This record gives sequence, C-alpha cells and structure tokens, in this order.
Amino acid sequence: MKTIKQTYRIEAPIEGVWEALVNPSEIDAWGGGSAVMDDKVGTEFSLWNGDIHGKNIEVKQYELLKQEWVSGDWPEPSIVTFLLTPNGNGTKVDLVHENIPDKETKEIEEGWKKYYLGEVKNLLEA
Repeated sequence: MKTIKQTYRIEAPIEGVWEALVNPSEIDAWGGGSAVMDDKVGTEFSLWNGDIHGKNIEVKQYELLKQEWVSGDWPEPSIVTFLLTPNGNGTKVDLVHENIPDKETKEIEEGWKKYYLGEVKNLLEA
C-alpha cells in the first residue's frame, strides 16, 4: 500500500475552498458529481455517481477534512486528509492519501491533479 502527498495553492478564500470540498453543488460544478456530501462526521458520501464513496471520519470546518475512501474492489478503505491553511490571499491545501493499492498509485496521483484538486483550483481561480 502506498501514500500520496501533494500541495496545492489556490487563489481563493479558505471558505470557498472548503465549500468546493463539501458542498454537493460546488462539487458538481468542478466535475465530481453527482455528489452526495456534507461537512459532518459520520456522513457517508459519494462522488462521480458512486465510483468513489466513503465516510467523513474527522471534520474541523475550514481546516481539516479526513475521509475513508473506497473505489472499485479495494480490500479496505484508503484514508484521504485535506488540510487547509490560509496563504496570503489564498489557501494552501495539503493532501495526504494513504493506504492506496500499489497498482493504482500512479493513476490516483494523476487523478488528483487532473480531476479533483486541479479542477477545484481551476473553478475557484476562474
């Protein structure tokens, strides 16, 4: 099992970045829909029509979102952590994705850039 660590600097207020991670209409706007999501511990969520699903396991509004993620036939959930910190007029997002099946690491690493946080950045900076 592998771990991915990435950092994004998004030129948008922390509240906007937070909403892009937890608000279904914002998630739909950057391409992760049809989404079921909120910012409550214990919420079972789904993205991309259920291709990714899991549960919120730790939430600190505007600061930390930690989730169990499942995709395909993974034997156990992976853990995704988003840590948000103010960065000038924008927001720094530190992503840690742990417990990824070895054979899927490269594809998931690129997916974060192309389909998830890269798209959040594109939406919020447009």
